[in-house]
Amino acid sequence: MEPSQSEMNILSNGKSHDLADDMGVPMKTLFAEDQYDDAEGGLESEEFLPSANGKKPIRFTDFEGKTSFGMSVFNLGNAIMGSGILGLAYAMANTGILLFLFLLTAVAVLSCYSIHLLLKSSGIVGIRAYERLGYRAFGTPGKMAAGIAITLQNIGAMSSYLYIVKSELPLVIQAFLKADHNSDLWYLNGNYLVIMVSASIILPLALMKQLGYLGYTSGFSLSCMVFFLTAVIFKKFQIPCPFEEFSVNSTTPHHGLNISSHVHEYTNGLVHEDDDSHCTPRMFTINSQTAYTIPILAFAFVCHPEVLPIYTELRDPSQKKMQKVSNISIFVMYSMYFLAALFGYLTFYEKVEPELLHTYSRIDPYDTLILCVRVAVLTAVTLTVPIVLFPVRKAIQEMAFPSKSFNWIRHIAIALVLLMFINMLVIFAPNILGIFGIIGATSAPCLIFIFPAVFYIRIVPKEDEPLSSAPKILAFCFAALGVSFMVMSLSFIIMDWTTGSGRAAGGH
Repeated sequence: MEPSQSEMNILSNGKSHDLADDMGVPMKTLFAEDQYDDAEGGLESEEFLPSANGKKPIRFTDFEGKTSFGMSVFNLGNAIMGSGILGLAYAMANTGILLFLFLLTAVAVLSCYSIHLLLKSSGIVGIRAYERLGYRAFGTPGKMAAGIAITLQNIGAMSSYLYIVKSELPLVIQAFLKADHNSDLWYLNGNYLVIMVSASIILPLALMKQLGYLGYTSGFSLSCMVFFLTAVIFKKFQIPCPFEEFSVNSTTPHHGLNISSHVHEYTNGLVHEDDDSHCTPRMFTINSQTAYTIPILAFAFVCHPEVLPIYTELRDPSQKKMQKVSNISIFVMYSMYFLAALFGYLTFYEKVEPELLHTYSRIDPYDTLILCVRVAVLTAVTLTVPIVLFPVRKAIQEMAFPSKSFNWIRHIAIALVLLMFINMLVIFAPNILGIFGIIGATSAPCLIFIFPAVFYIRIVPKEDEPLSSAPKILAFCFAALGVSFMVMSLSFIIMDWTTGSGRAAGGH
């Protein structure tokens, strides 16, 4: 059966009855549960219905998709792109170039396959919300599991974005004002600044009723990250290795005479390690920080909560067309990730820090290009936070108020509570790598590997694909890979904590 047919025929051929029987819930109840009693027709309650004849494009109850193929690629690419790009050079330093390339390629291919499973399941039952897909597969437990995973994942993403604001905005202001870096002025305190940015910029944008109103900011955010990549490539050919660290006591505004403090020195004080030994790229590297690499990469490719909404808005949607959108978006982001990691690593080698921009500030905190890059990254991540907050609020709505219509008080209250919680997390979280590692090791495997596979196994009718069929066996293996990945990553992170290396706990 062709994909386009399997997406449409489920209501007409009666295969949905098997799913309802497995769950012990009447089909009428399932459809009633999927839709809100929303008199205002708010975007958070939208649902689409498949065509009965299997030939017409998918339509939705309240609007027809009008987004072009190219704009859909752009939107999904913007959803994939995040602050994880700032940690990829550090990941490459702890894996080596070839091992990093292999891992990045594997995660990208697996992400494309998981989106295929998600789109196939979505097309069969006619649902575009991740949480409702979980409900159709496993009832309320499935909906709660998907909602919790999306909440954890996006809270981790927003935390990483605001952590960048906290760490970079003081440096930008300091560079503009030529202020002393040891100054205790309130406007150089990252904790105060992140609260101000959240209240004055993020909150007003997050209070909008529809996510579509924020579409104008997504293109600008992605453009800022392209500028960041361009600057990283340019700086590779400008910064020497070993680089000279900026000296506060220097009498000139340029570099001081201090060579990087990371150059090892023998305890007898007589023999120094050759600086050039730190300027050779490594193809393979295994150390205590290698365990963080896979979670960081997995976190960087998570876009699954946004796939179905973009599928909804695609003009003349079909599973094949949306899969092409996903493949192209992932390939473009894959290329940007690898280039940013490669040139960032080849600039600083093993001296690169978990947050790449901090490494540049060690050379010259007043560099004009790097200052512009900081402003661009700050703008991009700040404007991305409201977009990431919308799926979390929808997940909370699905879990706590599944039958309630749109309400402004609840809409505003959820946004306020989320931002307050995330600000507390950012202020007290010790470093950005811990956020990437822990969240990536828990929620990312669920959204990328486990949920798409088990939803697919549960939703696709046995008459079409028996449990012994190759697609479902592959889906079983895919889910097992996700479980193994989660256990392995968490085990390495816990061992890293217990050995006292301090990365996960925030020691640097």
